[in-house]
Amino acid sequence: MSDDTEKATLRAIARQRRRAFMASLDPLAHRLAFKVIPSPLARRLADAQVVALYMGLDDEAPAQRLAAPLQAMGKTLALPRVLDRLGSMDFLQWQTDAPLQPGPFRTSHPEPGDGPVVPDVIIAPLVGFDRAMNRLGQGGGYYDRAFARYPDALRVGLAWSVQEHDELPADPWDLPLHLILTEIELIEGA
Repeated sequence: MSDDTEKATLRAIARQRRRAFMASLDPLAHRLAFKVIPSPLARRLADAQVVALYMGLDDEAPAQRLAAPLQAMGKTLALPRVLDRLGSMDFLQWQTDAPLQPGPFRTSHPEPGDGPVVPDVIIAPLVGFDRAMNRLGQGGGYYDRAFARYPDALRVGLAWSVQEHDELPADPWDLPLHLILTEIELIEGA
């Protein structure tokens, strides 16, 4: 099986597992998930100025719930803006009360304002992850390119615990995550 075929199969399995988990999750547990930043993560974010989040779609882990605690820490927030269908995106400063503009793939982003910002931390959605800190994304390469474009940014994956796999294939261009936050634990890379 080729890596692309294997990744497509893993994505399908991961999405089904995530849908089933979300259907069985207690509504109160869902509402409380990802509303607090664990102390070890807060320490890692201490010197960061700009933290890029994303607006969770469907049953993705909802990164937007981290906005309030990040603002309380004095962080500037940003959201990704998809620039084209070739995997390019940048990050725009986000005020949580400002309206968002529709983008490709059901994404939404802030008005361009003063233009793109450089994130110190990129909190990324994922379809699957493993303990080697590999991330299985949607398959478009947007976050892979962003990680390469901002190599000094702290890479944090946000996921439901059920999205963990024993082992994921990694291509040479895949940069591992530094941390993965789930509803039950913070996983730190080596």
